[in-house]
Amino acid sequence: MDSPSTAASAYTVLASDTEIITEIDRKKSRFLTVMRRAESSDRAHQLVDDLRRTHPTARHHCSAWVIGADRRIQRANDDGEPSGTAGAPMLEALVKASMPSGREDLSDVVVVVVRWFGDTLLGAGGLVSAYSDSVIAALDSAGASGAFRRHQRLRHYSLLAPIAEAGRWENELRSTGVSVLNTDYGKIPGNAALTLAIPDEMDQANQLAAKTAAVSSGTASLEELGTAWVDL
Repeated sequence: MDSPSTAASAYTVLASDTEIITEIDRKKSRFLTVMRRAESSDRAHQLVDDLRRTHPTARHHCSAWVIGADRRIQRANDDGEPSGTAGAPMLEALVKASMPSGREDLSDVVVVVVRWFGDTLLGAGGLVSAYSDSVIAALDSAGASGAFRRHQRLRHYSLLAPIAEAGRWENELRSTGVSVLNTDYGKIPGNAALTLAIPDEMDQANQLAAKTAAVSSGTASLEELGTAWVDL
């Protein structure tokens, strides 16, 4: 049996197909913020391109995104604003945002701030504040609308149980926190196949092995089926 991955097995994402839109004004400059889920750089670029087409009269389309379980892909673009005054503070707001879990682990997210210039220079400090506050406003809106989800990698197993014992095994495993996704009574004559799921972490795998041994008096063994990411 392969060992569970050492990479992050859970992090925070936006709910699928969610789009967060907010707007602030600073000295007559308009800052429109759009935030979406993006699980690849191509998807992130797509939002930037979409907004360029939708708002061609805007002077800037600044962007930032964080992608991956370990947030290794991080990008920021000032799009013509003075270096470091737009993309970097936007990215910092994403990276340091505290999620409902209490962690700073938001990922697979892209945010674009579209700016229409209001004929008044904001200065470097004013720009940093405006772009940072734009992203914070979008994050606050996402939180208020319940748009955040826990993205969890689960490891699936199959457990064969004698048909006469399947119901008891299932109930006892559920009572200890194991997810029983399915019980198939027709797969193997005389047996039921239980499909189990646990967080993909080493201690969870060890606990499942112990629980399985306990309910079956050491007679059953687990068959690993692989992993899958799900939104909880």
